[in-house]
Amino acid sequence: MAPSVLLAMLLVSVPLGYLVWSLLSVDRKSQRATREILALGTDPAELTQRARSGLLERAGYRLTPAAYVRKLDRLLSLAGRPASLPLGRVLAAKPLLGLLGALLGFWIGANGTTPILKLVGIFVFLLGYFIPDLLLYSKGQERQKILQMELANTLDQMLISVEAGLGFEGAMARAGENGKGPLADELIRTLQDMQVGRSRRESYVALAERTNVPELRSFVQAVVQADTYGIAISRVLRVQAKVMRVKRRQRAEEKAMKLPVTILFPLLFFIFPVLFIAILGPAVINAIDTFSGQ
Repeated sequence: MAPSVLLAMLLVSVPLGYLVWSLLSVDRKSQRATREILALGTDPAELTQRARSGLLERAGYRLTPAAYVRKLDRLLSLAGRPASLPLGRVLAAKPLLGLLGALLGFWIGANGTTPILKLVGIFVFLLGYFIPDLLLYSKGQERQKILQMELANTLDQMLISVEAGLGFEGAMARAGENGKGPLADELIRTLQDMQVGRSRRESYVALAERTNVPELRSFVQAVVQADTYGIAISRVLRVQAKVMRVKRRQRAEEKAMKLPVTILFPLLFFIFPVLFIAILGPAVINAIDTFSGQ
């Protein structure tokens, strides 16, 4: 027998043998029993919907590059990882929305004769695919603004708790329990990370990485350094709370100084023309009547 024929037979028989062995060696009874136990008390329609969503999520993972998946995960982290928008659902929705946008864009481009409508079709396709990104980015920016606004008051509460005799983790727990908003949720999550065995430094660094607020990152860095070098945490909290109050006042002054520039364009394009029409309109009408009468 020729060596090439023998090699071909080996290349065919070995994978087939491994496939048959893997199929026969699977304990299907145990797998079936495990699935039945896990499915107890679950509606069959819910199981079918979960299987379909799992299939769509796997398809979304395969169609999306790994770097883009990490970017979406970062956007979800900044948005607070809402329960209605897990990463798998976002990845499953993007191809479907992209396909819907492509169909709508193709229809607009096919029915349109001008180049502008064809560009509108391309824009609709891109908009359909990137709608989840825009929603996550908008939600993340709104959440970061709320974090920035709540930081000064939360640090004041923690400072009062520490000066009253509580430890730093106790002050964080008190601020997280009494507070309402994303910052309280982040503090509670940081304490939960410590409770499951994560080190304090890693928990604080993870808190800074889950946010995009420079003031919060500065506070976390100061707390990590105080924990490393043994600095009194009450002194750190006092300084940080004072700095946060100053920065909050500076942001308010900055917004107040930007206000005239912000209202300039609506004033020029919407308010002044109406005032000119209301003030000069009767005079122009009287002048037209006077000259037409002559």
